[in-house]
Amino acid sequence: MGAALTRYRVIAWIVGVVLILLVVIGMPLKYGFDDPIVVETIGPAHGFLYMVYLAAAFDLARRADWSLKRMALVMLAGTVPFVSFYAERRVSRWVTTDTRTPQPVAG
Repeated sequence: MGAALTRYRVIAWIVGVVLILLVVIGMPLKYGFDDPIVVETIGPAHGFLYMVYLAAAFDLARRADWSLKRMALVMLAGTVPFVSFYAERRVSRWVTTDTRTPQPVAG
C-alpha cells in the first residue's frame, strides 16, 4: 500500500498547485485583464491531472478498504483550492495509522 500512498500524495500536491495557479492567477487574468491564455493552458492540464488524481485516490481507497463516503470525500478534495493539501495530510495519517495497527492473525 506504500506505493499507492506515494502516488496519491504526489498527484494530490500536483493537482493542488495547478488548481491554485488556475484560480489565483488564471481567473483574474481572464476576467480582470481579458487575457485567457493561462486558463486556456492550465485548465485542460488540470482536467487531465484531476482524472489521474481520481484514479490514484480510487486505487488507494480500494487497497485501504475505505467506505464509499470516505472515498468520495477524498476524491472531491481535488476540486477546491487548498483542500487537496489538507486531504493529503489526513489520508497519509489514516493510512499510516492503519498499517501500524496490528492485524489479527488467521489461525
